[in-house]
Amino acid sequence: MKVGIACPYAWDVPGGVQVHIRDFTEELTRRGHTVSVLAPGDDDDLPPYVTTVGRPLAIPYNGSVARVAFGPRIAARVRRWLVDGDFDVVHVHEPASLSLGLITTLWAEVPIVATSHSAMRRSRAMSAAQGILKSAFEKFTAHIAVSEEARRTVVEHLGVDAVLIPNGLFVDRFAVPPRPDWRSGDGTLSFLGRLDEPRKGLQVLLKAWPTIHDAFPKARLLVAGRGEIDDIRRGIEPRHRDAVEFLGGVSDDDKAAMLASSDIYVAPHIGGESFGIVLAEAMAAGAPVLASDLEAFQVVLDGGRLGAQVPVGDAAALAGEAIALLGDPARRARYRAAASLGVRRYDWARVADEVLAVYEMAIAVGSGGHTFKLPGLP
Repeated sequence: MKVGIACPYAWDVPGGVQVHIRDFTEELTRRGHTVSVLAPGDDDDLPPYVTTVGRPLAIPYNGSVARVAFGPRIAARVRRWLVDGDFDVVHVHEPASLSLGLITTLWAEVPIVATSHSAMRRSRAMSAAQGILKSAFEKFTAHIAVSEEARRTVVEHLGVDAVLIPNGLFVDRFAVPPRPDWRSGDGTLSFLGRLDEPRKGLQVLLKAWPTIHDAFPKARLLVAGRGEIDDIRRGIEPRHRDAVEFLGGVSDDDKAAMLASSDIYVAPHIGGESFGIVLAEAMAAGAPVLASDLEAFQVVLDGGRLGAQVPVGDAAALAGEAIALLGDPARRARYRAAASLGVRRYDWARVADEVLAVYEMAIAVGSGGHTFKLPGLP
């Protein structure tokens, strides 16, 4: 099968959608399919399957900054990629964003599968562009949403439905040994996320940290993610500051090692999350999860069966639950055992099968405005 995938965001800027497409492409290639990915970005140090359309523009989007590409020059490059690729199916991600997915949808003449990742209760941009988006969405042969939150977004804003297929990960790649220098006597907590995005909730964790550190003076906190560190460090009380280590941006290998070294992975996010792949990564690495009770996180943690949850933005509750977990190794072990089984639902071996089933049905149905439901999928 020849598959063309349109990535909306700059390939050289790490993000969940880019990682999703990268890993899915690897899995399809391993199975013998031919995949080409179109993305904004420069031509430096790219994998051979990526074609770029040039430098993106940075725009605010869903509590973050999206680096996207749009305009007549971009459209010409999209058309050339479609012609040269001669794809059996085209897969566009985040089709509601003003980027490559929308342009690709408008020009593609083969079956189109869309995947929506974002969850937004209100979106002025989507409301303003509702006319063009609805016209574009009529060309989809099938629509996937990675979560119920993402599905609800497209239903409420654009009146279309989608089949639920979650994000994926290579579960076994997170089965790595802990790093001794990241362990501590009272326990290691970890956080992963962009430091300059309040929705990731680092400010909630740092507010809770003094209480946790007072209860367990030998505990340490590992903070991984890109962003300006100096101001954040200065905001931590001096007697608790040395127990917090900022790792900056981390490689995939270091991320897995950090999670494997954690007695608790903390996800204190306050909103804007559609799925929560980092929770699944922590579960795969054997780190018990303590997360805010966002709806998306409740799904991944199976309503609290696979990890602990506290009210969104409640630093006192977060501190109390972290202290309880650090003091209860048996409870952490129960979470770890349950999560090691539950996370298999998100392994690419299963998720890719479900997406390929959508591709095969889309090709059988053909292009242009057809919808269908897949038996056996949630």
